[in-house]
Amino acid sequence: MKVNRSAATAIFAGSAILALALTGCSAGGGGGQSSTSATLTVWVDANRVEEMQDIAAKFEDDKGIKVELVQKEYGDVMRNDFIQQVPAGEGPDVMVGGNDWLGQLVQNGVVAPLELGDTAGDFSDVAIGAMTYDEVTYGLPVSLENIALLRNTALASSTPATWDELIAAGQAVVASGAAQYPVLVPSDPVDSDPYHLYPLQTSYGAPLFAFDADNGYDTSELLVGSEGGNAFAAKLVEWGAAGIINTSITGDIARDEFAAGKSPFMLSGPWNLPAFQEGGIDYAIEAIPQAGPDAPTPFVGVQGFFVSSQSKNAIAANEFVVNYLGSEEAQLALYEAGGRPPALNSAFEIASAENPDVGAFGEVGRTGVPMPSIPEMGSVWDNLGATQSALLNGTAGDPTEAWQAMTERLREVVGG
Repeated sequence: MKVNRSAATAIFAGSAILALALTGCSAGGGGGQSSTSATLTVWVDANRVEEMQDIAAKFEDDKGIKVELVQKEYGDVMRNDFIQQVPAGEGPDVMVGGNDWLGQLVQNGVVAPLELGDTAGDFSDVAIGAMTYDEVTYGLPVSLENIALLRNTALASSTPATWDELIAAGQAVVASGAAQYPVLVPSDPVDSDPYHLYPLQTSYGAPLFAFDADNGYDTSELLVGSEGGNAFAAKLVEWGAAGIINTSITGDIARDEFAAGKSPFMLSGPWNLPAFQEGGIDYAIEAIPQAGPDAPTPFVGVQGFFVSSQSKNAIAANEFVVNYLGSEEAQLALYEAGGRPPALNSAFEIASAENPDVGAFGEVGRTGVPMPSIPEMGSVWDNLGATQSALLNGTAGDPTEAWQAMTERLREVVGG
């Protein structure tokens, strides 16, 4: 990854920021109207808007620049509105978003490189990597999200070292009558669930693309079609035939069944913890056992803040994002809002001490890789999921042929 010039050389002194902001016009809010006052407009979701108020107030007190928070629905609506409005000089100066949006945002030219400078080293590597595209950093990471293994401690006193041993242990619990499923892996009848299956896939030596921490993904090097991929495809057929992974067990069903105490193990993210707690399940959060010759590598989704490429107060926006939203105080406040592990290392240590669940998920996530942000990922997910579903359901034919045919389709999609 490439971290741009030092923030000290890119961000002017406070007086210069103030002067620039006062002479410029901020991009408009939800309706795209501009203002002649020194104002930064920030699009933020409902889960964070309350915590953002104190951060915005501190910036206004320190810099004399007002921050207008505009609450927007998080997801496709926010992303698409940003892509449509920014080229016309409208939309916000700053937007919250996910790292998996980054490819589209860069492709459409609507986000500006972010000047993190030396502060980049204060964040986890996977968080910075997630906010980097073509070796340029575009976003300030705030929170991380990934799956791990959830173990019902009343049904299993420990987690086996390998996935096959975990299956055997789960089957023994089912045979005793204490559970219904040896392990719960969320899936879908048509699309499977490549996200939840990815740690197992990588354990067989079949990641989607070549990846390294410094340069990110190289989509021209498609690794999914390796011999490890063929072995994984064969295992999907085996697991499907044995009922270990059932495509009819959707994410909601898996959550509810684990919350009802019907399985000793589940692959899950932190979003399901409230249901498990309400169900009275005593659980442990642990690393996913190794299924093949390699260590499992989960995908890590990262949320953070981006600066509009058309912001008329770009330096002030960079200052607000890097030095205010990137502060320990802000990262902890935003952690309290969403309950996800903070991206800032010092904030993560504090949050982990307060909440062991956050620490456990965060430790697993730090062994993962960023969710790919290339614009073609929608088609990648579709092809991968459809093939995995067919393999699990026994309708794909020869598993190696099916996997290699999928690989060729992915090669056409990403141009690798």
